Amino acid sequence: MEITFVTTELAPFVKVGGLADVSAALPKALRSLGHAVTLVMPRFAELEQQGLLLARRLTPLRFALGDRSFEVTLFDGRLASQVDLVVVDAPGLFDRAGVYGERGEDYPDNALRFAVLSRAAAELVRQRASTGRPVDVVHCNDWPTALVPTYLQALAADTATRTVLTLHNVRHQGVFPKDTLPSLGLGWEHFHVDGIEFYGGINLLKQGIVTADAVTTVSPTYAREIQTPEHGAKLDGVLKARGDALAGIVNGVDYAVWNPATDPAIAARYDAEDFANKARCKGALQRELGLAIDAAAPLVACIGRLVQQKGADVAAAAVPKLLRGTDAQMVFVGEGEASLASAIEAQVARAPGRVAFARGGSEALAHRVFAGSDLVLVPSRYEPCGLVQMYGQRYGAIPVAHATGGLVDTIVDCDAKLETGSGFLFQELSPEAVLGAVERAIAARTLARWPGLIRRAMRLDRSWDRPARRYDQLYRALTAR
Repeated sequence: MEITFVTTELAPFVKVGGLADVSAALPKALRSLGHAVTLVMPRFAELEQQGLLLARRLTPLRFALGDRSFEVTLFDGRLASQVDLVVVDAPGLFDRAGVYGERGEDYPDNALRFAVLSRAAAELVRQRASTGRPVDVVHCNDWPTALVPTYLQALAADTATRTVLTLHNVRHQGVFPKDTLPSLGLGWEHFHVDGIEFYGGINLLKQGIVTADAVTTVSPTYAREIQTPEHGAKLDGVLKARGDALAGIVNGVDYAVWNPATDPAIAARYDAEDFANKARCKGALQRELGLAIDAAAPLVACIGRLVQQKGADVAAAAVPKLLRGTDAQMVFVGEGEASLASAIEAQVARAPGRVAFARGGSEALAHRVFAGSDLVLVPSRYEPCGLVQMYGQRYGAIPVAHATGGLVDTIVDCDAKLETGSGFLFQELSPEAVLGAVERAIAARTLARWPGLIRRAMRLDRSWDRPARRYDQLYRALTAR
């Protein structure tokens, strides 16, 4: 099939969250199944700054949105995975320091920025159809690309192209004032309760949900959760109405990038059959981060954005009692809310040598943290899928996680004797629950079966092959209609 994958992030070039990893890995996995995949995204400066070669097309795309005309320049490239890339350049819209905003504030013209991207993607699909190579499926991701199905319907109402919208986090919806609607090139016929209207404003994600041929999210449990008021972020009714078209497919891990047996970023390589070198990685990490060099001390990592969703506040609140009650060391890696960063920095100041904070942190450092840690803490309030726990399992850092969303789908809670399981789950999200779960995991490290747990976790098949085949089945079902 001919598949167009529209996104705003792409690892390792442009990364805000897990969407970047998915955008790099899923198209590559689909290509390995024999599909022709073209990835469409904005021309952010990081692409070429990191060495990606792009060739400018001589003929620009011209279109109007509302009363404004746009001339969009297109650039072609090819990723190392051999996935084709089309980069959309619109002067003044994407040549900025951030992807969605700066200093914690969204750009005020985000609706227009991503409407231009979505319209350009729809125009590209129409162009392909006119050359005799129609696109079978357009796969959109999150609210910035959620208008593609609407534009495509308007441009080519008789097209056989099917559309899929993946929700990576339903709480990010693209909500704007209703007077934004004309500037997006959409008429008021879309402004109604079963369309783009949302509590008096407009909601781009909602428009995508009601318009796309199929809607997916990134784990079966999250697919069920977002159909409830607790997790649906006021879209639970819309999602429930589309329940027959909604599927949850767990993300995978790209083993070409995340593999301790071949990872160039870590101090020593190892695999599930012989992970003795993990101890060397731990010592190197302790030295790098200024922690006490102690092979016996349990090293607990908390990696991710410092935001409420990820539970960084709960993890930080649990640290003092964890340090008093155990000989554990703690490392935080991430960037985000200033108040959460300050709370973690205060813990470092109180316990130097036992708590470390790599603010920001590079991708390579994340690899070293997974390789050097014994446990990885994932205290998310909600988690659509989560990649941290799967990276941890791959590197033998056993996850300790809140039982929500994709964490439930990727972690089996260990029994008391460690005969089964691949991590430790806790039900309530509180500092006390986090502390209890981490202490349970630390106590389990003394059991004879602990190496067996590490081996079992590292052997899990979290590759993209199975998720890609699920998407393949979905695409084929849509195009067979």
